[in-house]
Amino acid sequence: MQPVTQLTEDEEIFRATVRDFAEDRIRPRVEEMERSSSQPRDLFDELFAMGLMGIEIPEDFGGPGGSFFMSVLAIEEIARVDPALAIPVDVQNTLVINLLLRFATDDQRQRYLPRLAADTLSCYALSEAGSGSDAFALSTTAKREGDGYLLSGRKHWISTGAEAGLYVVFANADPGAGYRGITAFLVEREMDGFSVGRKEDKLGMRASSTCELILDDVLVPDTNVLGEVGQGYKIAIETLNEGRIGVAGQMLGIARGAFEGALAYSAERQAFGHKIGEFQAMQHLLAECATDIDTMRLHVYNAARVKEAGLPCAREGAMAKLITGRLSESTTSRCIDIYGGVGLTKECPAEKYLRDAKVAQIYEGTTFMQLNTIAKIVQKGGV
Repeated sequence: MQPVTQLTEDEEIFRATVRDFAEDRIRPRVEEMERSSSQPRDLFDELFAMGLMGIEIPEDFGGPGGSFFMSVLAIEEIARVDPALAIPVDVQNTLVINLLLRFATDDQRQRYLPRLAADTLSCYALSEAGSGSDAFALSTTAKREGDGYLLSGRKHWISTGAEAGLYVVFANADPGAGYRGITAFLVEREMDGFSVGRKEDKLGMRASSTCELILDDVLVPDTNVLGEVGQGYKIAIETLNEGRIGVAGQMLGIARGAFEGALAYSAERQAFGHKIGEFQAMQHLLAECATDIDTMRLHVYNAARVKEAGLPCAREGAMAKLITGRLSESTTSRCIDIYGGVGLTKECPAEKYLRDAKVAQIYEGTTFMQLNTIAKIVQKGGV
C-alpha cells in the first residue's frame, strides 16, 4: 500500500518537468499578463508543444497518452506560478477532453482530438445569465432544422471563451421536457451565427478570459451532437464531478505558491533584531498554512486517484473542491498576515493569489452546491 500523496517515478518526472517550465517560461510573464488581462498565443503554443493541453489524449490522436492524475499535477504546478493560466489547462484537460474521451463518437474523436492536442483551445459552455447554480434552467434552445439543429441563446461566464476554437455548448432540444431535453453540441468558432461577446472585468484570474457567447441560429449538424439527444444533463453532471477535481488542483497550487513566498519572506524579514520567522506567532501561522496545504493535497490526490481507478468520484470531487475553496482563501490570507503591510500591495505575490483563490467558491458549482452534493450522497450511503 502506497501513501495517497506518493508519486510514481513517471509522475515525479512529469511534475518536475511542468514545474521547471512554469518557473522558466510562465513566471517571467505573469505580471504582464495580469496587467493586460490577456494570455499570449505564443505561450499557449508552448503549452501545446509540451503536451500539456492534451495530457490524456491517446498517442493515436497525437497526444502523449498520459493520465488524469497527471492532468491534476500539471494544473497544480502551473497554478502555483500563475493560477489564471491554469484555467485553460484545466478546462481543456479535465472537462472537454475528458468529455470527448467518454461520450464522443469515433468520428468526433478523429476530427477533434488531434486538433485539441496540436493547437486548438476549447471551452465548456453551460452557464447562462439566468442559470448559474441552477445550471439546468438554461434558456438556450436547439431547434431541429434539416440534418442538424439551430442553436439560439447566450452563454455567460465562459472561461477561455475569447481564445477557444471549439465550444461544448449545452442547449435544450425539447424545452417541454425540462432537463430531459438538454443536449450537448460541439460548436466551432467559425460556424455562422456564432460570436464571442463581452469579456468580463474580474476581481481575480484576470488574465484568463471569461466571456459571453452569442448563438444566433447557429446551424450545428447531427454529426456534432455529443452523446445522445436529451442526455446533456447526465453528461454535464458526470463531467463536472471530475472537473471539480481540476479546480481543487488549482486551489492547491494557489495555496502552495502563496505559502512558499511567505515562508521565504519570514526567513529574511527582520523586526526587533530577529527574523520574523523566529517569533512564535509567525511560526503558528506557518504551521497552520502547512497543515491546511497538506489537508488540501490529501483531498485532491485522493479524488484524482479515485477517478483514475474508475470509481464513482462525485463525493470525493465535491469534498476536494469544498475544502480547497475554503482553505486556499484562508491560507493566502494568512500569508498576507505574514508579509504585513507589504502584503496589501501589488508588489506582494500573495495579494494576487488571494484574489485568484476566491473564484473556487463560485465556479463549477458554488460552495453551497458542493454541500448539497455531499449531503445527498452521505444521506444515501453514510460516511
